[in-house]
Amino acid sequence: MHLFYDKNIFSDFHVLNEEETRHCVKVLRLNIGDAVYLTDGMGNFYETHIVENHAKKAILKIVKKTENYGKRNFNLHIAIAPTKMNERFEWFVEKSVEIGIDEITPVICGNSERKIIKTERINRVAEAAMKQSYKAYHPQINEQINLEKFLKQNLNYKQKFIAHCSENDNKIYLGSVLEKQSSYLILIGPEGDFTENEIQMCKDAGFVEVSLGESRLRTETAGVVTCSIVSVVNSILL
Repeated sequence: MHLFYDKNIFSDFHVLNEEETRHCVKVLRLNIGDAVYLTDGMGNFYETHIVENHAKKAILKIVKKTENYGKRNFNLHIAIAPTKMNERFEWFVEKSVEIGIDEITPVICGNSERKIIKTERINRVAEAAMKQSYKAYHPQINEQINLEKFLKQNLNYKQKFIAHCSENDNKIYLGSVLEKQSSYLILIGPEGDFTENEIQMCKDAGFVEVSLGESRLRTETAGVVTCSIVSVVNSILL
């Protein structure tokens, strides 16, 4: 079954935008009467069928709407430094969306080698991953921001963590301190890790130091592992 996305869905008949129409009609070669799914990326999931498949205007008739489709029992925001290789950051976005994430913020740190992220492109990666994994929620992709400025925002999360590689006996495993069904903000640094000054700034801002395991992970791998740990902890029966 195919899933299409449009954040503006207002009636029982929906006209796909030009890009989605092209994919529907020219790439997938779907015909009138074929069943497809539709989502607005805000938790609404629609069962539809095609009533018109013109090359420039595909029209879907909505036959069933499901609200809060696949809604998770937690909220996860990962603030992560962009990787030197852009495709690695995009890989993180793709996999984290497939696993389940609500918000991503690229943070620029002292050791960051890449300091420019194209938000529009990252949104497209997130959209493709959302459709591929049949999700009804499109994560919020924020503009890049300097770490120090990020920490000055109103970061109202029940649990806030910083994952770093510096040797520190005070770090505890993330999975052992997560409270279930909570809201989490987790910081992940660049390839060269956070500086000592940055770690202290985060601690002063209420972030708890954590480990993601015994292995030293790439930035993008650390992001995906973080998503996995949060997902697994919240899927365990109480």
